[in-house]
Amino acid sequence: MKKIKLLASLAGALLSVTLSLTACADSVEANIKKTLQKHLGAGTPIETVAKTPYSGLYEVKIGAEIVYTDAEGKYIFIGRVVEAESSKDLTEARLEEVNKIKFADLPLDLAAKSVKGNGKRVIAVFEDPNCGYCKRFRKTLGEINDVTVYTFMYPILGEDSKTKVKNIWCSADRAKAWDDWMLNAKVPAAAPSSCSAAANEKVIEIGRKLGVSGTPTMFFTDGTRVAGALEAKKLEAKLASIK
Repeated sequence: MKKIKLLASLAGALLSVTLSLTACADSVEANIKKTLQKHLGAGTPIETVAKTPYSGLYEVKIGAEIVYTDAEGKYIFIGRVVEAESSKDLTEARLEEVNKIKFADLPLDLAAKSVKGNGKRVIAVFEDPNCGYCKRFRKTLGEINDVTVYTFMYPILGEDSKTKVKNIWCSADRAKAWDDWMLNAKVPAAAPSSCSAAANEKVIEIGRKLGVSGTPTMFFTDGTRVAGALEAKKLEAKLASIK
């Protein structure tokens, strides 16, 4: 009986220590978030703070990006953490993990759809009509076969971008009008006054929620994203890696 009581007492003590350590960890991370939020301002919302297994650093997720800080939130480290022995980019791996989405949740009805070949491979891309890198990526897409592309017109480079997006959205063939502009600089016809820009505003809202801060940004059916204009070989390799 005494042995049972002793075991119960030890179990209770261990639980108490575990809860205490958890509360302490939560407190450290909460304090870091509070401290950094004060310095960064309300316009830069911090989503999560988590302790990393490397050198006492804490990972801070801001939108779709990751920065690092110390246990007091006194310093901010901006850059990549790379494992010396393997040369593995640990930051890149974490970004891919924390920024995953459910592709099926994307409102594809708000995108211009184009199909090439059998269309079995699917990507979604956020592009601005005045983005030079987006235009370059459009040319790259022309080298890719058997793909369906959902283009979210994401006007973040000024009022002219918004005007072009509305005009293209209101075109009879949105995908064609987009390619005509992006590839051949063919200016779309002005949108009729009856055509609403509500869909374009929704795309801007969705892009912000997803943390899309630059264009082009691609999303793949495995939930991963890639920011920047991928070259054809790298895009092919990415598509081939998705089961």
